Amino acid sequence: MNRILIVRLGSLGDIVHALPAAAALRRAAPHARIDWLVDAQHRELLDLVPVVDEALVLRARTLVGWLDVTRVLRARGYDVAIDLQGLLKSAVLARASGASRVLGFSIWHLRERTARPFYSETATPEASEHVVRKNLALVAALGVKTDLLEFPLAARESPALSEVRRVARGAAFALVNPGAAWPNKRWPPDRFGALAATLRNRFGLMPVVLWGPGEEALARSVAEASSGTAVVAPRTAISDLVELARAASLMVSGDTGPIHIAAAVNTPVVGLYGPTSPARNGPWSPADICLSRFERCECHHKRRCTARAWCLEDITVTEVEAAVERRLAQSRAEPGAS
Repeated sequence: MNRILIVRLGSLGDIVHALPAAAALRRAAPHARIDWLVDAQHRELLDLVPVVDEALVLRARTLVGWLDVTRVLRARGYDVAIDLQGLLKSAVLARASGASRVLGFSIWHLRERTARPFYSETATPEASEHVVRKNLALVAALGVKTDLLEFPLAARESPALSEVRRVARGAAFALVNPGAAWPNKRWPPDRFGALAATLRNRFGLMPVVLWGPGEEALARSVAEASSGTAVVAPRTAISDLVELARAASLMVSGDTGPIHIAAAVNTPVVGLYGPTSPARNGPWSPADICLSRFERCECHHKRRCTARAWCLEDITVTEVEAAVERRLAQSRAEPGAS
């Protein structure tokens, strides 16, 4: 394999989950060209991934956008294209690349079964596997060793981290992330606020409330509910988010991109899960803690709650505080901890 194309257009967390597969490919083929096709809004993360030679961008999901990127792909002469997304659109783009081999998941593991005819080869992961392991099973079908789990993310200077450290005045800090693209993945902001007060008063951590596009008001409502203990993070680029996570003592978040970035850089995590399963989408360190209501959730993998009782509302502040205490204790007991 001299020229390899990875197709994983989004989302942020899913791209993070695909990084170990890219790292395994690089170890197996150190001199190969590895490109990655991604949506424009997620290009910034791939700029931090040193095992990828170039991020190729699908700039618009229009006929013109598809034709433009297809011309670029076909000019590269790929030996293999690997569809880690499992959708019809990603499979079509993988096939349109002109690669001599197009690899995807078997039909029972596809998000859209109409993708199957576009693959020349398929692989079948274990049904219960975490999505990281599922992605690794796909590249393992190419004869690649996947025993090592790596999340290659390069370090960058971060103005946001510098600002947080200035405000913290040398104190340790924790990241609180109340936002998520799916409304039913968001724990109530008043509870995040109460948790933030505990982080400061009981655990000695300055709570920093993260926010993404359209979420600044949500972050401020958490800070207002924290009895003056939490600060709202500065505006963050993806590289800032990575560096904030690296420096943090803890992150508490629902199932969304920032929690997966934190797990990728080995930050202790407490995750709050409802419509998605932590066994498939959660952090991979056995030390991390997920409080899950997936078993009782009536809206599995749906973006909005359609049940009479919203499952995440069942997670109490006291329960999260206890999980934080256990995770911090485990973190302090880990080798090399200060």
